[in-house]
Amino acid sequence: MDFAIRTEHLTKIFNNRTIAVNDMSLEVPRGAVFGLLGPNGAGKTTTFRILLGLQRATAGRAEVFGLPCGPNAVEVRRMIGYLPTHPQLPGHLRPIEYLDLLGQLCRIPREIRKPRLVSLLRAVGLLGQTDQPIETLSTGETTRLGIAASLVADPPLLIWDEPTAGLDPAARRFTLDLIRELGKSRTVVVSTHILSDIDQVCDYVGVMHEGRMIFNGSMQDMKRRLRRDDFLLEVGGQDHEVQRLAVQMNAVEGVDVQLRGPNTLVVQIDPQRSQAALLAELLKLIDASGLPLAAIHSGLHETENAYLQLLQEDQSHGFQRFDLRPRRTDASVSGDLPP
Repeated sequence: MDFAIRTEHLTKIFNNRTIAVNDMSLEVPRGAVFGLLGPNGAGKTTTFRILLGLQRATAGRAEVFGLPCGPNAVEVRRMIGYLPTHPQLPGHLRPIEYLDLLGQLCRIPREIRKPRLVSLLRAVGLLGQTDQPIETLSTGETTRLGIAASLVADPPLLIWDEPTAGLDPAARRFTLDLIRELGKSRTVVVSTHILSDIDQVCDYVGVMHEGRMIFNGSMQDMKRRLRRDDFLLEVGGQDHEVQRLAVQMNAVEGVDVQLRGPNTLVVQIDPQRSQAALLAELLKLIDASGLPLAAIHSGLHETENAYLQLLQEDQSHGFQRFDLRPRRTDASVSGDLPP
């Protein structure tokens, strides 16, 4: 598999006291929309700053598109569009002035730069605010401008740190839709602790806890870690009719059905059995009962459950988390990763 980002045993210790990133290995496939999950203080932002060369790793190594990261890795930074949490932009400038300045710093020719700036402002919905000082923009508008800034150089990799933090529902929806659209043409890495955002836009996910990467894989693989798969079936009818239906469903092998409220059936299916086949059998029972089926909800809180389960497992492992595998002694932040 071709990777946009790859790290090995990445470690960052501040002042020989605080461990921000702890022996972390990360792989982000090229072309993926990758969600980096973790509680506050897990090390997500520090990892990004190491990739950007804004901080030097204490140990380990990191690559972006096969190039080593570090303070002098100018070529790596050219390939990354970065959006920090709550971007602090020069308030005295106007949006188009700020983007034009960035374009000049990136040495984009004027004949390419000017049309691109207009296109970006239109794409993020700020054409009506081009004459306002940045300091007068709302939180959502500032984030949109930060998004446009990350795209000025048309980079193949976007790294956005908490892009939906502090946004109202409309601005959050706009940002998620944009991530989904941009993911069609480049690699996008999004850091967040909002699990529903990850579920909506990401196809790969990494989970960080106490500086370590405790899971790195596809969304489907993470959800498979759940011990059971739940479905909610909402049906109409009288209480006694729904209760009788629940008894009939519980007679099906591999199924456990519980009532939640008068008309909601919580269905848990044995993970060793076929979900589709058992669900089809339950739907046949509903049809035979004559009760109307109001709604089916699958995977309720699935991402949240998998995420919490990962954190609980990592906390319970104790010394089992210590990695005793042999390592190369010549590892450095500027070295190449093994094939």
